[in-house]
Amino acid sequence: MSTIDTPFRGGSAVVKPEWIDHNGHMNVGYYHVVFDASLGPFFQFIGLNNEVRKQYGGSSFALESHLTYVHEVKLGDPLRFEVRLLDFDAKRFHYFMEMYHAEHGWLAATNECLSVWVDMSTRRTAPMPDVMQQRLTEVLAAHSSLPRPWQIGHVISARPRKG
Repeated sequence: MSTIDTPFRGGSAVVKPEWIDHNGHMNVGYYHVVFDASLGPFFQFIGLNNEVRKQYGGSSFALESHLTYVHEVKLGDPLRFEVRLLDFDAKRFHYFMEMYHAEHGWLAATNECLSVWVDMSTRRTAPMPDVMQQRLTEVLAAHSSLPRPWQIGHVISARPRKG
């Protein structure tokens, strides 16, 4: 039986010059880019790899994401990522990503995501292969021990929540 990284640690990046905006920090659009680019190792970890895509004729599509910006990152800053599986059902998986400054360790941003398994022949949602669901069951059991970050399910509002 393999060890389950809790949370999963993988993916890294360095803030590129073309990602910098007129404020001298990484532009909001590039947070989505770098979070997405860092997902490859996590998808491998949960069993969503090229072999599974090819064998079962499916893939994952993003359904929804919610970014929070905690601390600005600037040109040349090294980034590292942690990901935890929050939940899944036969067709969807819900996960939470954290972006950290790789040298100083502070949290820069988070991204809560919901993805769906898609049958590529019909381009419609379908149940994930059993092998993926089995792996997700193992990962969820381990990741359920982690504390739930406040950003999960966070509602956007101009007025602070009372209480």
